[in-house]
Amino acid sequence: MRVVILLMTLLTSAQALAQMPRLELSAGFYRIEAEVAANQENRMQGLMNRRSMGGNQGMLFVFTQADRHCMWMRNTLLPLSVAFLDERGHILNIEDMKPQTETNHCATGPARFALEMNLGWFSTKGLKAGQRISGIEKSPQPQ
Repeated sequence: MRVVILLMTLLTSAQALAQMPRLELSAGFYRIEAEVAANQENRMQGLMNRRSMGGNQGMLFVFTQADRHCMWMRNTLLPLSVAFLDERGHILNIEDMKPQTETNHCATGPARFALEMNLGWFSTKGLKAGQRISGIEKSPQPQ
């Protein structure tokens, strides 16, 4: 019975992820292929239960309003870095997050977006607070 429930959960998660739109973003010279979590179900699922993610792949969370949003890593197997972004895509702050933890990682100001990438992606590209992620203006309206 537990195996059936696990398989149903994984299938539901895979279906939800398959339905997420993709968006090309850029950070300076760097291209990002982002899945877009613009509704509550996808924002709640995020990158949970994933075992790998491509080097320039990530997930863009689109929030309904700018606020001091927080992220956590329950059931997330990958170590990630998250950049909180304002309405125009400027990086407010970047936080590194450990897998399978419930520590809150929060925006330092009103964030409209959060971009999760593999751990260290932003630092290896020299990206810091104040710099802009382009392409978010093409993201779907949040639900």
